[in-house]
Amino acid sequence: MKISGRMSAAVNFPLWILLATDFLIAGSAVYLSSLIRFGFDMELVHQYVGPLLPRAISFSFWVSVGMVSVGMYRARQRPHFRGMLARIIVAISLGGLADVLFFYLLPDLSTGRGILIGAVLICWLVLPLTRLCLLKFFDINPVRRRVLVLGSGQAASRIGALRRSSDRRRFEVVGFVPGSPAEREYALQSGFGPLFSSLEEAVEQVSTDEIVIALDERRGAFPAQMLLEQKYHGSQITDIIDFLEQELEKIDLNVMYPGWFIFEMSRHSNPFLSTLKRAFDLSASFILFLIMLPVLLLVALCIRLEDGAGAPILYRQRRVGRNHVEFDLLKFRSMGIDAERETGARWASGENDDRVTRTGRFIRRFRIDELPQILNVLTGEMSIVGPRPERPEFVDQLSSAVPMYDYRHCVRPGITGWAQLNFPYGSSVLDAREKLKYDLYYIKNCEIIFDVFILLQTLEVVLWGKATSMSGPNRDDPGDDDRNVGVFEKRKRDAA
Repeated sequence: MKISGRMSAAVNFPLWILLATDFLIAGSAVYLSSLIRFGFDMELVHQYVGPLLPRAISFSFWVSVGMVSVGMYRARQRPHFRGMLARIIVAISLGGLADVLFFYLLPDLSTGRGILIGAVLICWLVLPLTRLCLLKFFDINPVRRRVLVLGSGQAASRIGALRRSSDRRRFEVVGFVPGSPAEREYALQSGFGPLFSSLEEAVEQVSTDEIVIALDERRGAFPAQMLLEQKYHGSQITDIIDFLEQELEKIDLNVMYPGWFIFEMSRHSNPFLSTLKRAFDLSASFILFLIMLPVLLLVALCIRLEDGAGAPILYRQRRVGRNHVEFDLLKFRSMGIDAERETGARWASGENDDRVTRTGRFIRRFRIDELPQILNVLTGEMSIVGPRPERPEFVDQLSSAVPMYDYRHCVRPGITGWAQLNFPYGSSVLDAREKLKYDLYYIKNCEIIFDVFILLQTLEVVLWGKATSMSGPNRDDPGDDDRNVGVFEKRKRDAA
C-alpha cells in the first residue's frame, strides 16, 4: 500500500471519498445529537457540554478506525447489503466504545452518554444508506480513468478479463491497439475490443487518460516516439504489471518477469524502515499480549479440559523464516496429539480437517490459535505483519514449482498478512502460487501504515470467523490460465 508517490489500490480515490464521507457524517451526528438533546438550543449545548468540535473529531476518528477494522475501505469490496449493514453497525459500535475509553482518559472532553448514544443511532441509520449509494456510484462512475491498452494478446487479456464491476471501479477501457497480426487474431478470437489499427488512430478517435503497455512482444512493435508525445501531452504511460498491481492489489505472476522485480524499489531493504518496523512489532505485540491475556488463559483452560491435565497446550512446529532460518512456531494446539504421526506433513485443509479438535475448530475459526506467536515476534523470529511462514517440507516443493517463491523469505514472516486477508487457507501448490502474488505485493510496498491497515483489518476476519476479508478471496479471477492447469503441467507445457 503506497502512501507516497503513485497511489496503490489499497489507498486510492474511492477510499478517500468513503473516508471523508464517513468522517463528516459521524461528526455531524455528534452535532445533531447534541442539538436534539438540548432542544436545538446551541447556547445550552455550549453551557452543559462545551465545544463540540473536538468531541465530533474524536468520535469521527474512532468510527473511521472501526470502519477500517471491518474492511469497509477496500477498493474491491463486494458486499451484499445485509453483510455491509452488519459490518457498519459493528464498526460504529466499536468506534463508540473506543470513544468512551478515550474520554475516560480525558473526562473534561466527554460528550455524555445521551449525546454519544444519539450519535451512534444516527450513524447506524445514515452511514449504511450513504455507503450503498456511494458504491453504486463507483460502479457506474462516469469520471473513471479512460484507459487505452497497447496490445491485444495474452498480456492484454488480463485487463480484458476483469469483468467484475468491483475490479473496474476506477477505469474504463476505451480500446486495444494490436502490436502484431497475431495479437489482432487473438483479440478477435477472445472477443474483446474495440480494436484500432494503430496508436495514432486510437488517440485521434478516443480521449485517453492512461496508456497501458501490454504487448506480448515489444521488439519492433514499441512506438516509443508516439508514446513520448502522449506523455508530453499529459497521458500517463503504465506498464501492464504496474497497472494490474495497482488495480488488483497483488502482483500478477502471469505477466511479471524477474527483471521487473529486480529494478522495482522494495521498501523492505531500507534500514530505517526496517528499524521502524521492528519497533512497531515490539510495541504492538506487547500491547496485544496485555489485551489478550484473559483470552490466552481461557483457551489454555479449554484445551486442558478437553484433552486432559497432561495434554500439551502449545504446539511447536518447524517453519522457515527470514533468510531461510528455521524456527519453532508456537500455536495453541488445535489438533489431536501426534496428529501427523501416521500421515506425515499435510496441507492445512481449513474447517474440514479431520485432525482438528472441538476447541481447535473454534480457535482456528477466529484465528485465536495464532496468538502464542506473539512470543515469536518478541524474540525476533517473526513480525506482526508479513508472509505466513511455511513448513520446510513444503518450502522445498514450492520453491521448485512456483517462480520467485523463495523471495518471500527476504522479510520476517508474520502472524497476519496481506495474503491472509485476501486468500483462505492454502491446500495446494496452486493456492500457494496465488498467495505469493499478495506476498510479493506486500514485500514491495511494505511500510508501517500498511502494517497498521492490515492489522486493523484482521479484526474483520476474527469477528466474522471467515477465512478472508470482505474483498476476497480472488480464487475465481477470470482469465488466469493457471487456474485451469497445475503448475507442474504448465511448466512442462512451456518447456515443450
